Amino acid sequence: MEYTLVGEGLKFMVLGMLIVLVFLLLLVQVMKWQAKIINKYFPEKEPVAPTTTTADSDEESRRTAAIIAAVTEFRKQ
Repeated sequence: MEYTLVGEGLKFMVLGMLIVLVFLLLLVQVMKWQAKIINKYFPEKEPVAPTTTTADSDEESRRTAAIIAAVTEFRKQ
C-alpha cells in the first residue's frame, strides 16, 4: 500500500514539474514575440550625442586649471 502512495506522489510531482516547465517555456517565447512586435512598431530612438561648444570647453578648462592649482597649493602646505 505504501508503494502505491509513493508512486502516486512521484507521478504527481513529475506531472507538476512538467506543467511548470511548459508554462515557463511558453512564457519566455511569448515575451520574445512581444519584444519583437513592440520593437517593430515602436523602435527605440538613437540617442544624439551632445555637441560641446567652445564656451563650454573653455569653462571646463578654467575649472580644471583652478582645481589643479588648488591641489598644488594644498600639497605645498
